[in-house]
Amino acid sequence: MAATQITIDQLDKDQIKSFSDFLLSYNKLSELCFIDCVNEFTGRTVSDKEDKCALNCMEKFLKMNQRISQRFQEFQMLANENAIAAAQKLSGK
Repeated sequence: MAATQITIDQLDKDQIKSFSDFLLSYNKLSELCFIDCVNEFTGRTVSDKEDKCALNCMEKFLKMNQRISQRFQEFQMLANENAIAAAQKLSGK
């Protein structure tokens, strides 16, 4: 029973961490795109230019984020392969 509680607690912490990371990324995206795209504060509506800029900004941010994650994953796989090869070399000697 105690092991189950620890697992549930860890899942809760992982979910909170994931949600926190998502909110941090969302807030960064919102701030960057707002600063870059919103220039007119005299009207109540968002102009077509601002709308298009915000959409492009969001798409670029998400593509960049995806690409960075992909490269990090590739790097981790390579590092793991190198670590396994080094461990095999040491055990073979």
